[in-house]
Amino acid sequence: MIPPHQRRIGLTGGIATGKSRVAELLAGRHGLPVLDADRYAREALAADSAGEQAVLARYGPRVRAGSGGIDRAALGRIVFSDATERGWLEALIHPLVRARFAADLAALAAAPAVVLMIPLLFEAGLEELCSEVWLVDCREDQRLQRLMARDRLSEAEARDRVAAQWPLERKRPLADLVIENSGAAEALDQQLLSALRRGAPDEPERPS
Repeated sequence: MIPPHQRRIGLTGGIATGKSRVAELLAGRHGLPVLDADRYAREALAADSAGEQAVLARYGPRVRAGSGGIDRAALGRIVFSDATERGWLEALIHPLVRARFAADLAALAAAPAVVLMIPLLFEAGLEELCSEVWLVDCREDQRLQRLMARDRLSEAEARDRVAAQWPLERKRPLADLVIENSGAAEALDQQLLSALRRGAPDEPERPS
């Protein structure tokens, strides 16, 4: 249940569209608390965690880092090229992420606004946590360039990661607001300022 006074902004988008940059602006310039699903997912596979042990038991030496623990790059190569393995990993991690959101949202129950940065918001069916959803969008060529540079991936690997998520064409109609992040930083800042000033929208009718 979302507190009636609270604005919960679900921040989502495709991989490498610039969600982290938007979250940094909302936190740094506007003082909004940001809950990060990716951070929760990383913590779910932290050293000595039950998640880490489950991954190592399933994949063994293929994902074991030289210093122990999980080689996350190796794990990524497996799950982004095999939908069955990706589904297994998501089934392991998503309940842990949901539990972290529940705990942190309870602690922030008095806050007037909270940002939930959830890359797989629609894929994981987490819309009910949000009073509105913002989708960060940009051109596909920019996404690929950013992803290849950020994660040191080949173009084929970058395309595998993009293909592992719902296409932006499917997500755009489900969002309450689309934040265009293909242009200058000043334009992005202005979009966020306008979005925050407009107030929470009425509850939209979402496709079944």
